[in-house]
Amino acid sequence: MKKMILMALMLVGSMTAAMAQNADQKGTKNELKPAQIKFEKTTHNFGSFSEKNPVVTCTFSYTNIGEQPLVVNQAIASCGCTVPEYTKTPVQPGDKGEIKVTYNGEGKFPGHFKKSITIRTNGAVEMTRLYIEGDMTEAEK
Repeated sequence: MKKMILMALMLVGSMTAAMAQNADQKGTKNELKPAQIKFEKTTHNFGSFSEKNPVVTCTFSYTNIGEQPLVVNQAIASCGCTVPEYTKTPVQPGDKGEIKVTYNGEGKFPGHFKKSITIRTNGAVEMTRLYIEGDMTEAEK
């Protein structure tokens, strides 16, 4: 009789544990998706511009398509002649943010250039690269 009661208690205990584990797994399916950055475009071509006006600027717009706030932690250019500025406040789900990139060709040789900007976020994809390029023409003398 004691064995029967012990077996019944073990059966009830194991079923309770299995049900609790199953409930935990169902709970994870309802969790919010992480933040996710989606750029309208990841490259910008300035085309041709004169060495007389060597500073050019563009803006990359993005949307947080995740379900949690998106934070841009860093925006690092591949060269000191390129300076990124970015939204420092968290971007809520569905909202937009901007990364403004300025290229300063002063003191650089005329010709074609291509630079990258590495963006680091708290999103599902933590790193994204943006690219700028153009042709700085020699100033007429």
